[in-house]
Amino acid sequence: MKDRNFRMIETNGIRLRTVVEGNGPLVILLHGFPQCWYLWRHQIDPLLEAGFQVAVPDQRGYGGSDRPEAIEAYDIVNLTGDVAGIADALGHDTFHVVGHDWGAPVAWHTALLYPDRARSVVGMSVPYTRMQAGVFTRQETFGDSFWYMVYFQKPGVAEQELEADIRKSLRMVYFSISGDAPEGLFAAPKPSTARFLDGMIDPDTLPAWLTEEDLEYYVAQYAQSGFRGPLNWYRNIDRNVEITPELEEAKIRQPSLFIAGVKDPVLSFGGGGWVDVMDHYVTDMRGKILVQGSGHWVPMERPEEVNKALIGFLETVC
Repeated sequence: MKDRNFRMIETNGIRLRTVVEGNGPLVILLHGFPQCWYLWRHQIDPLLEAGFQVAVPDQRGYGGSDRPEAIEAYDIVNLTGDVAGIADALGHDTFHVVGHDWGAPVAWHTALLYPDRARSVVGMSVPYTRMQAGVFTRQETFGDSFWYMVYFQKPGVAEQELEADIRKSLRMVYFSISGDAPEGLFAAPKPSTARFLDGMIDPDTLPAWLTEEDLEYYVAQYAQSGFRGPLNWYRNIDRNVEITPELEEAKIRQPSLFIAGVKDPVLSFGGGGWVDVMDHYVTDMRGKILVQGSGHWVPMERPEEVNKALIGFLETVC
């Protein structure tokens, strides 16, 4: 693994371990679950070569960053405050924000809550929409069927499952939501009494985009941090709506880009249609790029396509 320049950045009352490299306009790259800064390993050098400074944190709760105890410490106001604080620490009034998975809602909301600072926004995998509280977090919405966000709500349950064998857990999750997995695997029905990993595949060999060295690095990060902090993000889904009533009909007006894998199961959530719903909220969408062959982990699975689209977009908005 290439050596990177890490800094412990003090922001918003916590410390975030952050890769900081390069000079130029600031691009902040935000990972999701269950990842860390290392998700963006294929994007950092191309962004540097294109003339940008990059800041790539382990977001709060992850890897080498601080892990507050309170569940409420992981709400969207805190998460977006972390992003703005990174820019403050690096001396930038404005920045470009890019997020994948949970990093995407943080990126979209950073654009909403810091409209004069976020110059552009890129969301990967998770489109922007304004959900009502309870839609994804209450069992009655799903009848007798399992839904992982409901399963994640009770503290300690998913932690125990995922931490029992971190290597196996990550191997199964990374493969089973990727473009290499059988279509429909992640969304396959299972009873409400099931566990998160039930029905997922533990591959005999890793896919080409995930090396043994990569997996070992991820395992080391979760051995350090555990899963409580990352899972607490899910426990704020309803709170995020309740504490931001001013965003009910708010529009994202910055230049925006959306990238996802064609096989990403997230695109089918709620019956699908998420990508088109963004048109109601995002007023300057410069492109919706669906990458053939890729599943959920598009920055890892198809880095060349992602880098071309991402850098091309950023060069037009700087």
